[in-house]
Amino acid sequence: MAINPIKLKPTELTRLLNSAGFGEVISERTLRRQRNRAGYTIGDTRTINLFKYAGWLTSEYLKPAKETGGYEALKEAARKRNAELAKSGQEIGDIPAVIDPERKAKAIAEFKYFCEVYFAEVFYLGWSADHLKVIDKIQKAVLSGGLFALAMPRGSGKTVLMQMACLWAALSGATEFVCLIAASGDRAKDLLENIKVWLETNELLHEDFPEVTYPIRALERITNRQKGQKHNGIATRIEWAADKLVLPTIDGSKSSGVVISCSGMKGSDIRGQNHARPDGKVVRPQLVMVDDPQTTESAWSPSQSQRREAILAGDVLGMAGPGKKISGLMACTVIRPEDMADNILDRDKHPEWQGERTKMVYTFPANEKLWATYGQIRGDSFRNDGDGSEATEFYRENRQEMDIGSIIAWDQRFNEDELSAIQHAMNLRLRDEAAFFAEYQNEPIVESQGEEMLTVEQIIAKYNGYDKLILPIGCSYITMFIDVQQKALFWMICGWEDNFSGYIIDYGTWPDQKRKFFTLRDIRNTLMAAKPNAGLEGAIYNGLEKLCTEKLGRCYRREDGIEMKIDRCLVDANWGQSTDVVYQYCRQSQYAGIILPSHGKYVGASSMPFSEYKRKKGDRVGLHWRIPNTAGKRAVRHVLIDTNYWKSFVHGRLAVAMGDPGCLSLYGRDEKQHILLAEQLTAEYRIKTIARERQVDEWKLKANRPDNHWFDCLVGASVAASIAGANLAELAIKSTAPARRIKLSDLQKMKNI
Repeated sequence: MAINPIKLKPTELTRLLNSAGFGEVISERTLRRQRNRAGYTIGDTRTINLFKYAGWLTSEYLKPAKETGGYEALKEAARKRNAELAKSGQEIGDIPAVIDPERKAKAIAEFKYFCEVYFAEVFYLGWSADHLKVIDKIQKAVLSGGLFALAMPRGSGKTVLMQMACLWAALSGATEFVCLIAASGDRAKDLLENIKVWLETNELLHEDFPEVTYPIRALERITNRQKGQKHNGIATRIEWAADKLVLPTIDGSKSSGVVISCSGMKGSDIRGQNHARPDGKVVRPQLVMVDDPQTTESAWSPSQSQRREAILAGDVLGMAGPGKKISGLMACTVIRPEDMADNILDRDKHPEWQGERTKMVYTFPANEKLWATYGQIRGDSFRNDGDGSEATEFYRENRQEMDIGSIIAWDQRFNEDELSAIQHAMNLRLRDEAAFFAEYQNEPIVESQGEEMLTVEQIIAKYNGYDKLILPIGCSYITMFIDVQQKALFWMICGWEDNFSGYIIDYGTWPDQKRKFFTLRDIRNTLMAAKPNAGLEGAIYNGLEKLCTEKLGRCYRREDGIEMKIDRCLVDANWGQSTDVVYQYCRQSQYAGIILPSHGKYVGASSMPFSEYKRKKGDRVGLHWRIPNTAGKRAVRHVLIDTNYWKSFVHGRLAVAMGDPGCLSLYGRDEKQHILLAEQLTAEYRIKTIARERQVDEWKLKANRPDNHWFDCLVGASVAASIAGANLAELAIKSTAPARRIKLSDLQKMKNI
């Protein structure tokens, strides 16, 4: 396409020159700048005359040589121009005036006011009594010196409070050097980064402390600018690094040159910290903030805990230098008894730290029964893809009774879907009791590995040689337990002697899986498939009916020829979707006289044991099981089981040597036939826990979450045997049956005999 060289558009001229074969000769930006300098001598507002443009460029090229002495003079002019630009960029100009001097003065004098005014979005809930006490101690430690260690419930803001205390101390000039210390160097840098962000972005701080925030904002997060930054021609000496912040030196500022550094909990990183001020004075840390100085790994290692205590006592508290007093703040979490945090908070071991422990709950509600029901409703809701709202409604209806006796630390702390702080606390406890007592109560439950657990190999070796379904001659009772799952029913039948010697005579699933190895997840023959036209409840009812008719309706032969029937059958009613249908079947079944719904209860070290429950008239109480004298709305009685106790009991029976009283054994002569059963019997492990002066074995599912349904069945069958009358001599309990009332007429008859 032809072009007119005296009327070229800027884009056409640029393309023409750059197509000469010398690469990029000119850019549109350069051409624009040259057009502005040349004016109308090279064209009009829209076009350029190529010939006039070439002549103008030639004259511009020759002009420096004639007037200023050549190319070197041109370079010098450019250098001076760049220097002037750099100088103008280094000078930050006048510092803005303080917007509210009265607010600033009050904030400097009072730490609580400082937090409320400048960080209202962080502390949006009202203060608790514990907060006010902690704030007072923090202010005292900063202004008057001393050490203060604090353990508060997670989410109470203990770390951010201490970070703000460090910022407050720096802005008010209460200290010249603050050091932030954490378990790791990266965590310490995160603490410092938070303070940096506040100084850069908090508008109220910018209004009242412009002598600090204005020079920081002038950097625009370009760290190279810190080296030459000046105010009224004087260097601010600001430092902005990942592990160190030096506030700008501004005439009249209380915070001029204050240092805030950070370090991991290692002696080599902590030692030797100092900073030279513009006046020649060398300052060392005067205030240290220690945030969670231990890790989970170090907390469980006594040697690592001792090492960190030594670093704290020597390296950290010695940072101020010889003869200098240092102030210290520590936010910590007790992970286990006698870890570093627990020792520092102990005023007998470390009185200088003035340790303070606060709790989420100072007194738990008195009505544990209602809260246990609440926990069951909440768990059932989540298991069925719910959100727990059913439990909240239950709490709403029974709140007055459920709140009795509770003393909560922070009334305002609860979520939008909760009604009170005590409900929030109990939800946290239900989610993970061990974590709750450690992180929210600062009273970790003592855990130590229980006695050696049995292995699969040890269990499959306990076969007794009896054929399947055959009872030894000493058996007095037969019991059964059914564990209800969505896909199938797991069941087990056991024979028992009076002394609790036990024999597993049969076990399986309904429907039968017809294979040796399977898991609940890959079950093929399901309850729903066995009753295609029914819903889940109907399928469960059908399964219970078919299974019980088959097992409870038949006779079992003892080796001496005596025929026996099952004395007691318990059916798991804990699973939410099955609870009502289990009760319905137990009420309507032709075997209602021997069937009971059962509920396993997790009775931990911090829970109320069954023995302390108030017994009501008609209740039947046995060895860590209870049958309340109430049928409730479902019109059938049920049994409550302390599962932790009975799992330990069953484990103990499995550990008894063959031939000894109380031994529990498996039918058959081939150990390979019970491998799947043995895997389920070893699916859990126990932890010895201590809380509230009680020691309890608490059972937990292994991390890989294997199936444990036959383990539950064996536990339930053992409880059924206890209900039927079996007992170990050393565990025999007095009869709990009430004494028979004697009428006056009976006394008269006795008198006449």
